[in-house]
Amino acid sequence: MLWFRTFICLVTLVSAARCSDITPAVFGNVLDGMPAAFGDFNSDELTDVFMLRKDGKTVEIFLAAEQEPLLRPAPDLHCSFRDNVTSVVPGDFDGDVFMDILVTTFNREKKLINAHILWGGNGHLNCSNEWKPPIEMHNEPLAFDYNQDMIIDLFGVDKHGKRVYWVFNENRTDPTKIYMRKESSTKLEHELEPVRNPHSNAFLDLNSDFLPDLVVTTTKYFEIWLGTEQGFNFSHYIDLPYNISVDEHFKGEIGQTLYLDVELTGKMALLLPLCLDETCTNCAIMMYLNGWHNLQVNFRDPNNVLWGFVKPNGQRYTETITLRGGDFNMDGYPDLLATLQSTKHAQSFLLQNVACNNCAGFNRTFEVKWQALNPFYNKTAMAVFYDFYQDGILDVILVEFNKTDNVYRTAAFKNSLDYDANFVKVMVLTGRTNSMYPISPGSLGKKKRTYGTNLPGPSIAYRTTTQDGSPRNAIAAQLPQSAHFSLNLPYTTFGLGRTPNFVDALTIGVGGKSREWPQIIPNSQMVVIPNPIAEPSRWKAQLFVTPSKLILLSVAALSGTCGLITTMILGLYWKERREDKIEKLQEAHRFHFDAM
Repeated sequence: MLWFRTFICLVTLVSAARCSDITPAVFGNVLDGMPAAFGDFNSDELTDVFMLRKDGKTVEIFLAAEQEPLLRPAPDLHCSFRDNVTSVVPGDFDGDVFMDILVTTFNREKKLINAHILWGGNGHLNCSNEWKPPIEMHNEPLAFDYNQDMIIDLFGVDKHGKRVYWVFNENRTDPTKIYMRKESSTKLEHELEPVRNPHSNAFLDLNSDFLPDLVVTTTKYFEIWLGTEQGFNFSHYIDLPYNISVDEHFKGEIGQTLYLDVELTGKMALLLPLCLDETCTNCAIMMYLNGWHNLQVNFRDPNNVLWGFVKPNGQRYTETITLRGGDFNMDGYPDLLATLQSTKHAQSFLLQNVACNNCAGFNRTFEVKWQALNPFYNKTAMAVFYDFYQDGILDVILVEFNKTDNVYRTAAFKNSLDYDANFVKVMVLTGRTNSMYPISPGSLGKKKRTYGTNLPGPSIAYRTTTQDGSPRNAIAAQLPQSAHFSLNLPYTTFGLGRTPNFVDALTIGVGGKSREWPQIIPNSQMVVIPNPIAEPSRWKAQLFVTPSKLILLSVAALSGTCGLITTMILGLYWKERREDKIEKLQEAHRFHFDAM
C-alpha cells in the first residue's frame, strides 16, 4: 500500500504542476509577445494586453476573451517602428473617450527618446508618422493628469535637459510645454538636480487631500511636489538610504521605487530595491515609512544558494531592478514579484508579505517563496500579475529569455488558492463622454464606449472589520507609474482574506474630490465613473458581484437540503394519499347491516 500512496501523491503533484501552467489556454500558439502595458482598448470590460513583437519594434494589442485562448492578437491593431520600442502607455490623450497609445522609441543617432501617439477610435488604431515624432526627450516620460481635465499629459526631461510638463488638448495638436521651475516654491533649497535615468517618477496622493502629488527621483534624493489646483509645489526631500547617491563612487545599483501600503496602515510606503555591491550579491529591499528600514529579506534558498537582484544589463525588463506588487494569496497584504539571479541563471520569484515580530520600526517584511511559481524553472526575465479569469484572483504572466538565441517567450501561471478568500476589485475611469456615443443609463462597456479609459493617479481606500473584530484600513494608487515597463494594472484588487463581512466603506479620490460608498459586498468588481468631476455626489459606480466558492457551496447545500425536504414532503403526501385510497376501497367493500 505504501508504494500505491506514493504513486498517487506523485500523480497529484504532477497534475497540479500542469494545471498551474496554462500557457496554451491563455496564449494559444502565439508565444512571442512581450507584455508592455495593460488596458481595456475595446471597452468590453476585459483587460487587454499591449504586446511587443518582431524584435520589439511592433506594438500589437492582444484582446482579452472569455473563451480560450484568453488573449488573442488582433490582426488590425498593430503598428511597427524602425527603432526599438522602450515603453507603451495606453490612455486618452485627446479626450474623445477612446483609448490612444503613447509609444516611445529610442533614436540611436540622436540618443533621444521619440514619443509617438497612436490615436485610437471606435475599434481601430491610427499608426503615426514615425519620421515626425511630436516629442523628443531624454529618458522615458511619466503619464499623469496635470490640470485635472481627465486628458492624459506627460512629465519628463526634454531634449535640452529641462523638466517639462507636456499638456495635451482635445484637437490632437502638439501639446503645450510648461517648464517645471524652482521659483514655483520657496522651499526648494537647491537647484533642480538631474532626473535619474532610469527614473521611477510617480503620480499619486501622498498627503491624503485626494490631489495626486508628483515624486521625482533625482541622482541624490527623492523630491516630493504636492499637487494643487494650479500645478505642483515643492514640499520636501527624501534622502536615499545609507546616504548613497548615483555617482562614480557608488558601485551598487538603485532600482525602481514601488509605492504600496505594505502594513495596511492606510499610508503609502516607498519600497526601494538596492544592490549594495558591484556584483549584486549583497541586496536589500528598503522601505521608507517614517524613515528608511531595511526589511532584512533573506535571499538564500533552502539549498544555501545566494540569490540577488539581476544587475542591470541593458536588456528588456532587466535594464533596471523592478519590483511588481499585488496580493497573490488574498490575505490583504500586498506581495511582490521580483527577478533574481544566482551564479547559474535568472528566475522570477514570489516574495510574500509576512509578519516580522523582531523588527525595529516596522511590522511586515517579505519572504521569498522559492516553489510558489512551479513549474517555471526556466530563465525568466520578468513576472507580472494579471487576472486571467476575471475572478479577482491574481495570476502571473512570465517572460522567459533565452540568452543564446536572444528570444523571449511568454508563459502563463494560474494561481490556484487552496482556500476560499474574498476580494474587492476597483477600477476608476476618466469619466469623459462623447456626444456621438450618448450615455445609456444602467449600461456599461460592451455597447456604449462613453465612460473613458485608463486614468493615472486616483487613490482608492477601504475600511473593514476582520473576523476577529479588529479594524483594517488599506490604500492604493491606480497607475502611479508608466515608464520602464512598470506594467501596472489599470485596476486595484484588495484581498480580504476569509472575512465574509461587508466592506464598511470604500473611498475614491480623484482630482481633489472624493466620494465614499458604504457597505460594499465582498467579491465585487466595482467600476467608478467620476463624471462630473466637480460633483462627487453624481459619480456613478457599477458593481459586478462574483460569487465565491463558499457561497456556491452554500447555495448547493441549501438547494440539496430544500430538495431533500421537498422529496420527503412529496413522499409523505403520496403515502397519505395511498392510505386514503385504500381506506376508501375498504369502506366501499364493507357490508352495511343497516341496509338490511
